[in-house]
Amino acid sequence: MKTSRQNLLLATLLLCACSSGPDFKTPASPEPESYTSKDDAVPMQQRIALGKQIETEWWTLFASAPLNDLIRQAVENNYDLVSAKEVLAQAEEAVKAESGSLLPQASLGAAAGRQAYGVALFGPSNFSIPPFSYYEIGPSVSWTPDFFGGGKRAVERQQALANYQTHQIAATYITLTGNTITAALEAAAANAEIAAAGRIIAEDRKTLELVQESYAAGAATKLDITSAQSQLFADQFMLPPLEQRLSASRHALSILVGKAPADWTAPSLDFYSFTLPQQLPVSLPSELVKRRPDILAAEANLHAASAAIGVATANLYPQITLTANMMQEALTPAGIFSSAATAWSLAAGVTAPIFNGGQLSAEKRGAEHAYQSSLAQYRQTILVAFVQVADALTSLAHDDDEVAIMNNAVNAAAATLDMARTSYLAGAAGLLQVQDAQRAWSKTQLEIIRAQHQRYQDCVRLFVALGGSPMAAEKS
Repeated sequence: MKTSRQNLLLATLLLCACSSGPDFKTPASPEPESYTSKDDAVPMQQRIALGKQIETEWWTLFASAPLNDLIRQAVENNYDLVSAKEVLAQAEEAVKAESGSLLPQASLGAAAGRQAYGVALFGPSNFSIPPFSYYEIGPSVSWTPDFFGGGKRAVERQQALANYQTHQIAATYITLTGNTITAALEAAAANAEIAAAGRIIAEDRKTLELVQESYAAGAATKLDITSAQSQLFADQFMLPPLEQRLSASRHALSILVGKAPADWTAPSLDFYSFTLPQQLPVSLPSELVKRRPDILAAEANLHAASAAIGVATANLYPQITLTANMMQEALTPAGIFSSAATAWSLAAGVTAPIFNGGQLSAEKRGAEHAYQSSLAQYRQTILVAFVQVADALTSLAHDDDEVAIMNNAVNAAAATLDMARTSYLAGAAGLLQVQDAQRAWSKTQLEIIRAQHQRYQDCVRLFVALGGSPMAAEKS
């Protein structure tokens, strides 16, 4: 008998040490040496500092004080960031709640009532008990030992979900800062294009005056004047869409900083005051996997799916519940405080699944499929991250080419326009040549801004694709 008790105790201790389901390990991920293939390698003006960490406040590399202030306002007031923080707080409370369920549960109960028994209950003796009142009060304790580790896995799952929300905050922070810079650059570029459109319209007026002078001298026709006027009106038509674009970008900024458009005035943003970072810190692919928030969030989600397998596995095994009650019971309120009114009970119960139509086994298999799905999503997230960095790098390289070509085009178009006007005044060229040269010049005035704007945006896209700065996200 003594040996049997010892074996039972040993078995119980072994069961207490069990954890159902697999222990989570971060899956191996691809670790290429670079983001782009040799075929995609293109020389670029900006220097790539491979393996260097990104600045904590990387947007300061653009050297714009108004931009820095916008980022500060966004981080302090943006509602998406506030919401993400509250979701994290909720997830952390869920961890505490799940952890608390593993501990013994104590409660205090009290009851009072009046009761009567029917005479038939006592048989043909006609014995009866008159109606009586009763009063009871006392604590009760119950505990379900986590013999098979299902509770431990449930806590592990909740903690993984809390970690997921932590990484979601970082992702929200990076998206917020990236969107704020993007909207600021959009507003600045719209301002620059409006100014360029103003210069184009001024040149149109200059051409119109030139034609009118030629007409007065008998060297031009009425058709030439109407043609020059048509060009002026056509170019004036550019302004309303550009001004609407500026308004829309300012409205976008107001949302990002948590203000209504009517309650907030966007700062004046000079496109040419931005500085293009000449050195781009680019973390290694192996480091990107460890720092980019969406990858870390996918890993946390995978961890939660792994723990869910353990929960489903533990549900297949018996569950033991221990209870203890101590009550003071009496027929009068005063009587419940006497020692004679004390009653108590100790009990142990076991519940084991015998037949449930295959429900529990199906739930376990479903949890395993959910894990495989999360694993595929994790791997896909890594590949998408690598592609986004590669796209940003190659885009920046091609942006350099576009800006260089457009600079040449701007200079050539300006020289052509000057020569066309000089030839027109000398009678060696017609108005059509002047207008063609002016249209080409006008196009380059806008296209150079758009090419420069795209290079800035691709630079922002690279920093966001690299995961921004985790340290800055933690500070937020």
